[in-house]
Amino acid sequence: MTPTLPRRSLEEQTRLEATLRDVFEHKLCFNELLGFKVESLDPVAPQISFAMRPDLIGHFLHGRLHGGVIATVLDTVGGLAVTVAVAEKFNNETTEQVGHRFGRIGTIDLRTDYLHQGMGKKFTATGRITRLGGRIASVQMTLENDAGLLIATGGASYVIS
Repeated sequence: MTPTLPRRSLEEQTRLEATLRDVFEHKLCFNELLGFKVESLDPVAPQISFAMRPDLIGHFLHGRLHGGVIATVLDTVGGLAVTVAVAEKFNNETTEQVGHRFGRIGTIDLRTDYLHQGMGKKFTATGRITRLGGRIASVQMTLENDAGLLIATGGASYVIS
């Protein structure tokens, strides 16, 4: 029987979560440009939100959110979901060790389904792991507006090793 390793301390978990927020909100500069904020680091369904702004409009006549922003936030929340899942899988590791693992995560496939016009004041993207393998992770993502309307869904695969 393999001995179970102790889970990281509450202090280390808090440090890890602060680091993940910093990485996904500021260190990934494009996320900061788009105004992404980590709403939740829940391992089951992490979330990223952002406010609508004039510079995110893709259709100037109707004020709709640009499709590239939609695809980007779905990819980003998918990457966040994988990072959180890997951090949970290796829950005895330090922030630095998880950070090293994060450096090896990359998108290998992304599908975006645009379901409704990107209208709203605020948008929230949620990622859910469907499979976390040794080398590949699969994620399903959703994007909703502030009224709860499902704007887009996505599916992606990420390399994790």
